[in-house]
Amino acid sequence: MGNAWFESVAEAQRRAKKRLPSSVYSALLAGNEKGVSYNDNTNAFSELGLAPRVAGLHSERDLATSFMGQPISFPVVTSPTGVQAVHPDGELAIARATAARGTAMGLSSFGSKALADVIGANPLTFFQMYWMGTRDSMITRLAQARDCGAKGLILTLDWSFSNGRDWGSPVIPEKVNFRAMVQFAPQVILRPRWLTAFVKGGGIPNLTTPNLKDAAGVAPTFFGAYYEWMQTPPATWEDLAWLRAEWGGPIMLKGICRVDDARLAVDAGFTAISVSNHGGNNLDSTPAPIRVLSSIAMAVGDQIEIVMDGGIRRGSDVVKALALGARSVMIGRPYLWALAANGQAGVENVLDILRGGIDTTVYGLGHRSIHDLSPADVVIPEGFARTLGSPVTG
Repeated sequence: MGNAWFESVAEAQRRAKKRLPSSVYSALLAGNEKGVSYNDNTNAFSELGLAPRVAGLHSERDLATSFMGQPISFPVVTSPTGVQAVHPDGELAIARATAARGTAMGLSSFGSKALADVIGANPLTFFQMYWMGTRDSMITRLAQARDCGAKGLILTLDWSFSNGRDWGSPVIPEKVNFRAMVQFAPQVILRPRWLTAFVKGGGIPNLTTPNLKDAAGVAPTFFGAYYEWMQTPPATWEDLAWLRAEWGGPIMLKGICRVDDARLAVDAGFTAISVSNHGGNNLDSTPAPIRVLSSIAMAVGDQIEIVMDGGIRRGSDVVKALALGARSVMIGRPYLWALAANGQAGVENVLDILRGGIDTTVYGLGHRSIHDLSPADVVIPEGFARTLGSPVTG
């Protein structure tokens, strides 16, 4: 693998920063307002300790699990993220990498590659939808996802509060036209390898959303789709139950932080929930998902599949989440940094890093399988956990 190989998510991030134009790299950082949630997502894992064993360890470990009914080789799935201007292959590179490592991926409605093409590269693809547009338009998108062979649906409701960042929000053009090229030329000139990769790949970055084409087959721009979403009245729990019934297959509700919302997701018939604050890009000062995970798992863990996303940077982070009640985790920024650093091979690299870290941590804890993990494996300091929302009683 030579010099292209890296040994940590932190190194992938450093290489991404070095390779990408500043606005593109800044968009990957995301985070909202002061960045309280963004920072807590990663820092919280460092507050948790582990309780290792020294004898009776197992020479082989079982890391396999399932994700919404689909078997995966280890408990890490790539979370759906929007238009990927970090590498010309975008979601196709993610699909090939996750397929090569035996796991699933999520494809955003705002993604840059068509769902059918992504599923062709990885049949274990789950399509992410937002509550946007009319019910008829949503039914059309559900039918398209079903016809393409999506294994399930990820419904995201939690990215609607972003209101700027203390360290400055990136400028992102609505279209890559002549005016935009002139505006961003100083940044791009400083990162020639990024531009060269796109030129060799067939052209400048595509900022349209092919999975949201209208009746005439026209794909809106990222911001055009975003405007439609923001103009759609927020969903009620009755709306969500309707969408779940219309889909009729495995479906996750992403963005759960409260116990009462988790119980309502069970009542609405969801297959899974993701305990998440959208990577700190939602309502700032929301606690890190790892802090609220155990209270949600204790409330509904025997009734619904629990996934967690937010702040995962190491295999030991994954193990801590599994021990506190998640069946698997989803990652976002780590694979985007890896994609920027080295394309498909970079994504495979970061998945291997996480898998290796999970394996050695499970070994050190004295377990044969990830399914043997429990809160007893984690040292939880006083005051670490948070319980948001009171349980709903019928």
